[in-house]
Amino acid sequence: MSELLLIDDDRELCELLSSWLAQEGFRVTACHDGGSARRALAETNPAAVVLDVMLPDGSGLELLKQMRGDHPDLPVVMLSARGEPFDRILGLELGADDYLAKPCDPRELTARLRAVLRRAQPAPSGSGLELGDIRYSAVRGIASVGDQDVSLTVSEGRLLEALLRQPGEPLDKQALAQLALGRKLTLYDRSLDMHVSNLRKKLGPHADGRPRIVALRSRGYYYNV
Repeated sequence: MSELLLIDDDRELCELLSSWLAQEGFRVTACHDGGSARRALAETNPAAVVLDVMLPDGSGLELLKQMRGDHPDLPVVMLSARGEPFDRILGLELGADDYLAKPCDPRELTARLRAVLRRAQPAPSGSGLELGDIRYSAVRGIASVGDQDVSLTVSEGRLLEALLRQPGEPLDKQALAQLALGRKLTLYDRSLDMHVSNLRKKLGPHADGRPRIVALRSRGYYYNV
């Protein structure tokens, strides 16, 4: 049974989702503000977090930023009534693995959680990829560029792994989304683009200034060797 931390100030919604998720095999701890959420994160080891953008004692996005510093590989799904593109993009920029706007179908939330948990499963011991000056350890969730280690989120790690396995070959966005996000992209869904942008920033360019990840209009992305 997977431990899940649900952070939302809507107590009625938390009860509804907790009941649904318990039937789906999750053990849910609900927190209704940032302070109790921080304590829960310090005292427990959840498999994933569902986080609301708006909390009574601060911004969920600030909490997300802190979580990414303390728990870089912890899967996080943002869940908020603020469904405007700016909020979704900011949440993804700060490291959320996925984003759903309220009201959402509990079945869709369950599917998203199962997808991020599947992607978070540790790879077989000793597995890793190396190409030029970059090495990626799926076990550690760490990309090493030269002598510098960079922590990646679950989605970023899966994305890098897919690109490194086919260097120089364009990967279609929908194919990448299935590999990196565990789902298809919907209309106007920029989740994959934001994860690529975050990954580019973390890895930086090649030593000669060439970009590591190249976008091809209407075709997708490839790792530039």
